Amino acid sequence: MTSSNTTIASGGTVSQNLLDTINGTSSGSAAASTGNSPTDMQTTFLRLLTTQLQNQDPTNPMDSSQMTSQLAQINTVTGISQLNTTLTSLASQLSAGQNAQASLLIGQNVLVPGSTTSVVSGASSGFGVTLASNMSDVTVTVKNSSGQVVNTLDLGAQQAGTIPVSWTPVDSSGNTLPNGTYSIVASGTDSSGATSAQTTLSGAQVQSVVRQIDGSTGLLLSNGSTVDSTQVVAIL
Repeated sequence: MTSSNTTIASGGTVSQNLLDTINGTSSGSAAASTGNSPTDMQTTFLRLLTTQLQNQDPTNPMDSSQMTSQLAQINTVTGISQLNTTLTSLASQLSAGQNAQASLLIGQNVLVPGSTTSVVSGASSGFGVTLASNMSDVTVTVKNSSGQVVNTLDLGAQQAGTIPVSWTPVDSSGNTLPNGTYSIVASGTDSSGATSAQTTLSGAQVQSVVRQIDGSTGLLLSNGSTVDSTQVVAIL
């Protein structure tokens, strides 16, 4: 039977697994079975070093250069472990700070990427358009759930950027539109007369702040969707 511990003269006993680890001969299962933290390994290693020095032949002292190098490596591992702990703590604090800031958006109307707007009790949640360049004319087409055009809004000339649109939900004849979700499509005409599709934004109210699966901060909106807090384009 092979003993799991090695005795060095009369100075003390050290773990064979530690010796194997220091010498680079330990197997994966043996290393996993030690369960020693970097700090425990450092303490045991110092005990080993002291014991060897106490029991060496004064006329033929041991070469401690390798042991010193290995001790420095253990110190490096300990430092990395402490650094990881610090970074984990900082990440948790940053996440908590982001949640606190996001909570200030509860009850606010925001614009996020989307192509719909909701109508409730004769009021619209609003929407917006993002233009990559200046346009001589911008139009927004509103369609009902059946795909029928109910109104076309002419926003006129607009500069590049985000354009919030406050819309009274009526059809082209001025009749109030019923409750529901309406799709929006935006197009812009540049100075040369060329027409192109533009990016639309959905308006909604922030109802709560949630933690998403990946750990990021999400916003639960009044339209039932959840978006990342970084997707908020404008606060109305």
